[in-house]
Amino acid sequence: MYQNQGGYPQQGGYPPPGGYPQGGYPPPQGGYPQGGYPPQGGYPPGGYPQAGYPPPPQGFPAYGAGQGYGEPQGYAPPQEGVGEDGEVKGFDFSEQSIRRAFIRKVYAILMCQLLVTMSFIALFLFHKPTQQWAHRNTWLFWVAFAVVFVCLITMACCHNVRRQAPMNFIFLGIFTVAESFLLGVTSSVYQVDAVMMAVGITAAVCLALTLFAFQTKWDFTVMGGFLLCATVVLLVFGIVCIFIPGNKIVTLVYASIGALIFSLYLVYDTQLMMGGKHKYSISPEEYIFAALNLYLDIINIFLYILTIIGAVRD
Repeated sequence: MYQNQGGYPQQGGYPPPGGYPQGGYPPPQGGYPQGGYPPQGGYPPGGYPQAGYPPPPQGFPAYGAGQGYGEPQGYAPPQEGVGEDGEVKGFDFSEQSIRRAFIRKVYAILMCQLLVTMSFIALFLFHKPTQQWAHRNTWLFWVAFAVVFVCLITMACCHNVRRQAPMNFIFLGIFTVAESFLLGVTSSVYQVDAVMMAVGITAAVCLALTLFAFQTKWDFTVMGGFLLCATVVLLVFGIVCIFIPGNKIVTLVYASIGALIFSLYLVYDTQLMMGGKHKYSISPEEYIFAALNLYLDIINIFLYILTIIGAVRD
C-alpha cells in the first residue's frame, strides 16, 4: 500500500490520502486442481471384415495410463485486467495449444495414409495388368496380411515403437502400404462404380461423424466396454457367416451391424483424440496410435459399405 513519504508535506485543506486498502498481492494459490490428462481408455479389438477373405484378427490392448501434464504448485491464476498474453493466462492456454497441434498432426498423418490407400485402390481398379498379376500371385495377399498383423500387434503392444521417431513412422508406413495392398486386391473383385460409390458414401459418413464428434455434448469415450462386447459379438457372427455362404440376408445384416459399430468407433476415437472435457483421452505422444485408430475405423466402414453394395447388386 502506498505510504506518505518524507520530504513532501501535505497541503492544507486536503486530507492525507488513506492509501489503497489491499494488503499487497494475495498469497499464491495451490494451482489448478486438474491433474493433467485423465487415464486413457482401452481400445477394444476391432474386426477386419473383407468380402471373400477371412477377417484378420485385429486386437488392441488397453491404452497405458497417461503421464499427464499437471500444473506446478503455487501457480496463481491471473487477476482480472492483467495482460492478455499466453504466459499470463497460464497453463490452460498451453494445454489447449498442445492438444490443437496434436489434432493437426494426427489428421495430417491420416490424410497421407488415406492418399496412399486410394492410390493403391485406383491402381488395382484401373490398371488391368496389375490386377491380373495380383490375382495370379495370391500368396502376396497372405504375405501382406501377415505384415499387417505383425505391425499392428507391435504398435499396439510396444509403446516405445509407436512413440519414438523414426521407428513409429517406419512401422506405420509399412503397415499402411501392406494394408493398402490388401484393400486394392479386395476392391478389384468389385465393379468400378460400386467401389467409387462406396468411397463417396464412406467420405460423407466419416465427415458427418467427425463433425458430430466435435460438436456433440455426449461423451462417447465411456463406451469402450460396450464397443468391446459389440466387436466380440461381431467377430463371432462373422465366423458363423463363413459357414453360411451365399446368403444375401445374412451378409446384409452382418455388414450393416459392422458399419454401425465402426461408425461408433470413429466417434469414440475422435473424442479420445480431442481430450478436453471428455472422461478419457489419448496423450499427445500417441499421435501415431491415434492416426492408426482413425485409419482402421475408416477403412472398416469402407469395407462394410462396399460389402453392402456388393450384396445388394448380387
